[in-house]
Amino acid sequence: MKVHTERWRRENVKLASDGVAGGRTPAESAAATAANALCPLPAKSGEMATVVLVRHGETTWNRDGRVQGWAPSPLTERGHAQARALGAHLATTYDADRVVSSDLRRAVETTDHVRRALSLDATFDPAWRERNFGRLQGLTDAELFGTFPQFALAATGYAAALETPEDGEALVDTRERVLGAWRELRTSLAPDETVVVVSHGGPLYLLLGELKGLDVVSAIVDQEQGNCAVNELRVGGDGSVTLLREDDRAHLDGVDVGDETDVDAGVTRE
Repeated sequence: MKVHTERWRRENVKLASDGVAGGRTPAESAAATAANALCPLPAKSGEMATVVLVRHGETTWNRDGRVQGWAPSPLTERGHAQARALGAHLATTYDADRVVSSDLRRAVETTDHVRRALSLDATFDPAWRERNFGRLQGLTDAELFGTFPQFALAATGYAAALETPEDGEALVDTRERVLGAWRELRTSLAPDETVVVVSHGGPLYLLLGELKGLDVVSAIVDQEQGNCAVNELRVGGDGSVTLLREDDRAHLDGVDVGDETDVDAGVTRE
């Protein structure tokens, strides 16, 4: 297994905006304990597995600043170029054994480039989907928060994470789904295995936030994930998890990355 030079790319955590909860509520703490997302699994061996989490390439709705959710928005030409660069980078940096992906169109199109570069098949799992924003999908950032301010995390705080759009899901429910997918993946890891996971901004914010001990609001508000960014996790046989790379986009040097404002599933910072 090829191992990238270890480095921890921490972002300075910004002060939460007014109305953002400073820590977990009792309900969140209980849920986190029940989820057991970071508690040790039964030891397999002294070997370390690697999980590489990546976000999909730019889409037409990323470009237009629209909430995507589960909508089948395709990659732009820039998004395809980003995905090709991502695939080439993964092929030269890791000896990957598996590719797991969200089954939404933008993730599938990104995964097509990745799996070809890695000469691997992919498994598509809906548990790695973005948040379902229901009938609010397709709205712009301004339209969403101007008309429905109850979904604005930075302004409303934890209450916004409990709001459920019509035909959609609350952010706390998205987190439960994503952490369930993470637990399942961790349980399946073989010693010294490398798995690439292609997902979306929201799930990556929520999972990395959980690993860092952030509450659900801070996980969304205080982190960044560019299109086709790379995050590397090392998972020990005792269940320990170490974050080695975060929001790494160095492989996109020379690729026109465009405007990466993240309005995937309404996870903008406003």
